[in-house]
Amino acid sequence: MPQLILVTGPARSGKSEWAEHWAEQLKKPVVYIATAKLPADDAEWTQRVEQHRNRRPASWQTKEVPKNLAETIKASDRGECLLVDSLGTWLANQLEQDDAAWQVCIEELMTVLNPPHCDVIVVAEETGWGVVPAYPLGRKFRDRLGYLVRRIGEIAAQVYLVTGGYALNLKQLGKPLPPKS
Repeated sequence: MPQLILVTGPARSGKSEWAEHWAEQLKKPVVYIATAKLPADDAEWTQRVEQHRNRRPASWQTKEVPKNLAETIKASDRGECLLVDSLGTWLANQLEQDDAAWQVCIEELMTVLNPPHCDVIVVAEETGWGVVPAYPLGRKFRDRLGYLVRRIGEIAAQVYLVTGGYALNLKQLGKPLPPKS
């Protein structure tokens, strides 16, 4: 059975490395779905992207998907493992959407993930552990990402929190919140 795995945690915690480890364990062709846009004028961002590229096996296929994530997942082959890195970057690429358009976008994604027709590993950032952003766009990003990570966590077979270089399986260690009434 194909499975959905969510890997979440703070910046530089090892999320992507843990997701890459899981992709290798599944012993399937891996399609790395890179959600980042690569601006020509940001050397530091380019360096971060290169670190990710250099760590991946040459046999992995890479698709750059800054926006059409649901369509890409839907069009994938059943025997593949998709590694989506990252949900926060994907969200940032379409933050300008109004609430109605964003809700449609989320529902399209949730439909292809529940249940997934192939293995899907989603990397997501945890941004809500700090101070509430002082500006509306920052709050919108944080709230949308937190909501989306929670929705995906509810349907994922495995949910890992990676922090300090350690991965915790939250489905084994934690208890789900009670359903909303």
